Amino acid sequence: MTILAVYRADAPLQPIKLLTHAEDISATLATTGIGYERWPAERRLVAGTPAEEVIAAFQTQIDRLKTERGYITVDVISMDRKHPQKDELRDKFLMEHTHGEDEVRFFVAGRGLFSVHINEYVYCILCERNDLISVPAGTRHWFDMGEHPEFIAIRLFNNPEGWVAQYTGDPIADNFPRLEDLV
Repeated sequence: MTILAVYRADAPLQPIKLLTHAEDISATLATTGIGYERWPAERRLVAGTPAEEVIAAFQTQIDRLKTERGYITVDVISMDRKHPQKDELRDKFLMEHTHGEDEVRFFVAGRGLFSVHINEYVYCILCERNDLISVPAGTRHWFDMGEHPEFIAIRLFNNPEGWVAQYTGDPIADNFPRLEDLV
């Protein structure tokens, strides 16, 4: 189940809002500029599925996003508990960062926790299969795939280089819930 927990940035122990209905999550995130939609991931895949197979299975949705929003680069991040770089990648994603472009993810299997820091609030979005999230360029955020990751997300970019992060150096992410805390 997708969950949105909203916290004050200076009070990471108690959410001020907890939502589980897609319409409420979408409406709340829309006020911040974050896009959230539920899209059917009709094909069942498991972490470790080759990227080419994932892209082929969801080519219609990918083409729609490219046409509607001008994305030019697509890749797949597929993580499971056996991935040799899982700890290194988790540490990298857990540091607050921004991007020079929107960060768009379509979860087609498993789940992960996006945390977005906007002004004095932190929005923790537990994304799962069927969730499409778009975090605007320049927005401070971090991502937790968990200690034992199991997910596949299709990533779309305006930048031909793909995922490029600018780290803020703010340790705020260390104070907020991790994936295991919300599931």
